[in-house]
Amino acid sequence: MALGIFTMVTSEFAVGGLMPRMAEGLGTGVPQVGYLITAFALAMAVGGPVAATALHRLRPTTALLVLYAVFLAGNALAAAAPGYTAMFVARVVTGAASGAFFGVALSVVARITRPELRGRATGVAMQGLMVGTLLGLPLATFLGELWGWRAAFVAIGVLTLVAAGASAAALPRLDHPEAVGGLGREAAVLRDSRLIGAMLCSTLIIGATFAAFSYFTPILTEVTGFSSGTVPLLLLAYGAATVVGNAVVARFAVSRTLTVIAAGLALNTAFLVTFALAAGHKAPAVVAMAGIGLVGVTMNPAMITRVQRIGNAGPLVNTVHSSFITMGVVVGSWVGGLGIDAFGLRAPLWTGAALALVGLATLLPSAARRLRE
Repeated sequence: MALGIFTMVTSEFAVGGLMPRMAEGLGTGVPQVGYLITAFALAMAVGGPVAATALHRLRPTTALLVLYAVFLAGNALAAAAPGYTAMFVARVVTGAASGAFFGVALSVVARITRPELRGRATGVAMQGLMVGTLLGLPLATFLGELWGWRAAFVAIGVLTLVAAGASAAALPRLDHPEAVGGLGREAAVLRDSRLIGAMLCSTLIIGATFAAFSYFTPILTEVTGFSSGTVPLLLLAYGAATVVGNAVVARFAVSRTLTVIAAGLALNTAFLVTFALAAGHKAPAVVAMAGIGLVGVTMNPAMITRVQRIGNAGPLVNTVHSSFITMGVVVGSWVGGLGIDAFGLRAPLWTGAALALVGLATLLPSAARRLRE
């Protein structure tokens, strides 16, 4: 499942490193290529639950293989796209398949592991996201520079085949979804206000991080004073911090779920504020950026455990939760950029800190319930 998630994330991030070459090859501008990133994210958020619902009657392994096939077809279309419209369609197809894949994959992880190990197992699967952040973008960029941007999507297609083969070979035969409650039971829990609150908290956690992460490069070059050649190394260090942080969070995701989330939000607020205040100084800026890596997107295992505990571990709940997480990426990067013209490049850092504080406030009702119990 980690390999599958790595493949999806690499496809999602690939466009970011291939923008100039793709713009030239598709006969369009860089801003239009940027819309392909937005299209993928929105397709994940909206199309993912639709695809998961459509596949609900299939056995989990079969559903995963269907999603691999759709994802492979989308990447094949991307690699051969004769123009911008075809590429846009390819990104929508791969985005929807990716959104549903996250939900089905996390449901499979929950079903094949004992309850006390689910947090750690989810952490292993989500390392695909962390390693994808660390290596996916630079690998796609390297292939694009070496053999052209289409080669990157061909490579993602090959990786999709490898991940699909590994999934087919390794996963046990699981019962049909109807045997564990069916779509109606899964969908019914989505009316629970506590579940929606937990998912909104996930949106804020990811939004706080991506409000800042989306603008790390201009902040590091124009405010902190690093050269453009140094920034990729700093982003690799940030990615390495996410791998470490994810492993730590996964270890305590089941036993200390709410505590881990609260601590992560509090620390992220502190790191974002520190970065905003000290962005003009290299050492504290780098430390703060690494801190954001440690406690930002790495909250995923705890967030997923919390949602599954309140709702259930079915594909639909996990996919809808993935949509809330993806909307955190979209909203965070959008809101983070709003203040740049008026307040400068430090504004996304302050915006991220504000979102993290709001996320922390959403935990107060849960904390109060625990005290009453």
